[in-house]
Formats: sequence, structure tokens, C-alpha cells
Amino acid sequence: MSEASGPVSEASGPVVLLGSHPDVGDFRHQVDRFRGDGGVAWITAGRQEWEDEDGAIRDALDGEGFNLRLYARGEEVWSRDPELADAHRAHQRRLRLLRRAYNLRLQRLMDGWARMAAMVGDARVLDPEREAALDDVRRLDEHHLRRIEEARRAFEAEVHFGERDAVREIRAQLAERLDHVRVVAMAGGHVPVLLNRLRLFDMPRLLTSRTLVAWGGGTMVLARRVVLFHDSPPWGPGHAEVGEAGLGRVPGVIPLPSASRRLRLDDADRVDRMARRFEPDDCLLMDHGARAEWDGHRWTAVEAARLGEHA
Repeated sequence: MSEASGPVSEASGPVVLLGSHPDVGDFRHQVDRFRGDGGVAWITAGRQEWEDEDGAIRDALDGEGFNLRLYARGEEVWSRDPELADAHRAHQRRLRLLRRAYNLRLQRLMDGWARMAAMVGDARVLDPEREAALDDVRRLDEHHLRRIEEARRAFEAEVHFGERDAVREIRAQLAERLDHVRVVAMAGGHVPVLLNRLRLFDMPRLLTSRTLVAWGGGTMVLARRVVLFHDSPPWGPGHAEVGEAGLGRVPGVIPLPSASRRLRLDDADRVDRMARRFEPDDCLLMDHGARAEWDGHRWTAVEAARLGEHA
């Protein structure tokens, strides 16, 4: 497994990635392994208005710990600082427009690559063209990722989060609440919302030295690239897309929660194209029972299939 990609700090704490809908006993075991005599907190901001419907987590931890309630805290910020709320909405509109432009280009490149792969003829002629078609897709993905990051940096430079009273006060509250916390659990849900709240409250910094136990969309935000995927969405055949820049907490992987339900793993050519597209990162199929563990320096346990293994 590649360990080279992603801006991972040497001081980063361990990360445990669990499959979708993890077993209660396994989840509790992973938390207990790292918490010692410290506390535990959790993040369910991706569930948005249903953030407080966290009874399963509370029950698994026997009522110990607390929800950081990042979604509700974000709503408080928008209410207290309407100017920031307006700027945030404008930023989201720019990102949606950027995504539409990316998908328009991506559709043509992916279709062209697939057709090129299916061509019959002299491999000495066609193989370099197939590689060139793959390179075109990869360049578009990286271009889109850069545009997302540029847009976010411009937005943050415009609004100056750290100088706004509502943001600064809540960041201080969260830092105090996390003072004795050793482990933070993170559920999924709406991945862009989860990422927005994490960044709004400077959580990447606050969580750096703490152990993270994540599942579902919570695993996706920890990679360098957040890949949104569904081979058979309701509106027709789909292509995986680079949806966001992740936090880069774990290197060399792209977690794919509920992969067996969302990917056509019986289509070997499609599987192979997706695995090759995102190399050198490994696409991990994070189905029920899967686990992958990063100790802050290297991968020490990977009990999850890599996408290419299905080709």
C-alpha cells in the first residue's frame, strides 16, 4: 500500500477506518484500545439536522463521552454572523458551478477512455493511446482538485475566520471540551457539510494528536481526495468524481464506504479503470467488517479489499 501521498504530519495520532455500519462491539473495542484514562467525543455533523440522533453511539459507549455538535454550532455561527453566512452561500454556489463544469468535461473523457479500451487492433498502436486517455482523466481530476483548493483558500482569505467573534468563541469552546479527550469518533452523512464544519472550527488542527475512529463518510474526509462514487445512480450510469479536497490525515488510500452496494464489482473492466485512475492510491472497499489502521507513520492493519483485487 502506498504511504507517500497526503500531507500527513509526523505528530498525527492513529486513525482507524471501519466499514460501513460497524459492529457495535468492534467499534467499542477500537475506542477502548486508544482512550486509556482519557475521554471520548464524537462528530455526527454530516447528519445535519439529525446530528443529535446519536443514540447508537451513546449506547455503544455506555453513555460515556459527548457529541461535539458541529452542525448545530455552525448554524449558530450563521445566525450570529449573517455576513459570513452570505459569503459561505456564495462560496458554495461557486463550488457547485465548478462541479458542473468538471462533470461536463469528465463525462466526455471517461466515455472516450472506455471506448478506447474497447478498441480492437494492434496493441503497439492502441496501448499508448489508451494510456494517454487515462492521463487526460487524471489531469482533469488533479486540475479540479486544485481549483477546489484555490476556491477555498480565496474564501478563507476573504472572510478571515479567526477574526470573527462567533467562530473564535466556538473554536475556544471546542478546544476546551477536547482538552481531556483522547479519541474522537466520526460518522458520515453529507460529506461536504462534514468537511465544511470541520474546517470552520479548525478541527483538523484540534484533532491532530488524537486518535480518530471513523466510518462511512467519516473515512472519506480523511483522505487527500474525496471521491464520490455510484455506478448506478437513479439518473443513469455514473462516473466516480473527485468531489472535494480531503484533510489528508491518512495517506495512500481512497476509502469507499458501502462499495459493494454502490459499485458494479462484477464489471471487471469498469473496476480496473477506476482502480488505475486513482493510482498510486489504493481504493479500499470499506464494507461491513472492513478495517484499516494508520498508526501515524505507517499502515499496521488493513482488513479491507483493494478495488483492483476485483478486476
